[in-house]
Amino acid sequence: MDYVIVGGGSAGCVLAARLSEDPAVQVALLEAGPADRNVLLHCPAGLAVLALTGQANWKFETVPQRGLDGRRGYVPRGKVLGGSSSINAMIYTRGHPADYDAWAAEGNAGWGWEDVLPFFKRAEHNERGADAFHGTGGPLNVMDLRSPHRFGPVFVEAAKQAGYPQTRDFNGATPDGVGLYQVTHRNGERCSAAKAYLTPNLQRPNLHILTGAQATRVLLEGRRAVGVRYRQDGQDQEVRARREVVLSAGALLSPQLLMLSGIGPGGHLREHGIPVLHDLPGVGRNLHDHVDVVQVVDAPHLTDLLGVSMAGVANAVKGILEWRRERRGLLTTNFAEAGGFIRSSPEEALPDLQLHFVIGKLVNHGRRIVPGHGYSCHVCLLRPRSRGALTLASADPFAPPRIDPDFLGDPDDLRRLVLGFRAMRRILEQPALAGYRGRELAASAAARDDAAIAAFIRGHADTIYHPVGTCRMGSGSLDVVDAQLRVHGIEGLRVADASIMPRIVGGNTNAPAIMIGEKAADLLGQAAKRLRVSASAAQNAVAA
Repeated sequence: MDYVIVGGGSAGCVLAARLSEDPAVQVALLEAGPADRNVLLHCPAGLAVLALTGQANWKFETVPQRGLDGRRGYVPRGKVLGGSSSINAMIYTRGHPADYDAWAAEGNAGWGWEDVLPFFKRAEHNERGADAFHGTGGPLNVMDLRSPHRFGPVFVEAAKQAGYPQTRDFNGATPDGVGLYQVTHRNGERCSAAKAYLTPNLQRPNLHILTGAQATRVLLEGRRAVGVRYRQDGQDQEVRARREVVLSAGALLSPQLLMLSGIGPGGHLREHGIPVLHDLPGVGRNLHDHVDVVQVVDAPHLTDLLGVSMAGVANAVKGILEWRRERRGLLTTNFAEAGGFIRSSPEEALPDLQLHFVIGKLVNHGRRIVPGHGYSCHVCLLRPRSRGALTLASADPFAPPRIDPDFLGDPDDLRRLVLGFRAMRRILEQPALAGYRGRELAASAAARDDAAIAAFIRGHADTIYHPVGTCRMGSGSLDVVDAQLRVHGIEGLRVADASIMPRIVGGNTNAPAIMIGEKAADLLGQAAKRLRVSASAAQNAVAA
């Protein structure tokens, strides 16, 4: 093989497709999970069943979190072709342009907003059409919901009544405000990274996709990566890379694999009996995530909202028939149909809070069935100050890593999330929603002053599924990759996924992960071109 890519998630699918566009290049993609054949992965509303059953999911947990009353957080990650893009809520947001300019300002040339926007546009086919911010003709289909629920606009109206501006495009000139989310759907089905980038190209003879293949080690010869060891069907095997190995296993598994391979903090590796081949102290550091809390409102008379009741069953049956016949109806929902980006206070330079409005009662990540009907609203902190770490639990490559985002470890995070909870409640109390006579569930309804709200948050907050930063990009002593995504001190090895983010973006992280895949493919293409030019020059010199 010329390239070996570890991880068939959002960035890995992009890389495999883009690199294999060159028929002279052989590309191997290793994915620990299965192929994406389950209908629940393609039906948008199937994500509710996936949440209940844990299918296609690593189902990780954090270590006990001091900021969350010692609770363990739930960390779902996709274990299937497409990775988390195959099990997420399909919201297409990129973050704020200033997020990327901050990356560049920290010394990461080529990662400012004007640098990355072309890669977002190249990835995208936006059904609204192309403009200064959006592309058409790309593999990833982005669209307005095909059968939007009537209640998303109700939330938007309530937010407007609370004083927030409405926006039609969260990825346009002004990401601020509230509105309806665009989604990664195509013709009423989920458009995951696998479906966008791999499915159309499965017949390429130079693209080799290995599913059920869990990488256990990067193979090194001296300070050069030359391949990957993996286990498939109970057998240990190896695949060699003539050019480069790229880790795209995500913010949790890419740093774990580096450490299992002897690349990471020397003292920590020695604790687990792993020979230190390259002491790189930043591997696993800088873990952070969007911490989030949900307010749930009970509205049993609103039986057209998603819920568990006789009416809910009838709605579901009707939805199944509509989806099977024409890919329309209730089952095309992504649940979090509306939301917005707001500020915790007027002094904030950028929106620091995100809202996700859900057309059902969401409890414990959807893993707990709650009878009746109602709606929910998330508020998450977009730029947390808290930083944790990803470390090894053991030298066993099949043991989950220790995940410690240190949620609310910085007191300022809790302060702003309390303000966010108040803002969310104020929206839900506006006439547009209050007229439906819903009742906030008792767990949060009793929290009225700041101390009580803070206690509720500590007792109920958790991730909204955006871990980043563990293979941080930069040139500092704790950075792991450079601006070309090359691992410091190791040749032929790059990382391309959300782990390279120096700081989390102010929005959902799937679209940025796909952008990272697109940019990584471009960087690898440039490197290959330089090698060809260098080889040609050498041949000409010999001939002369």
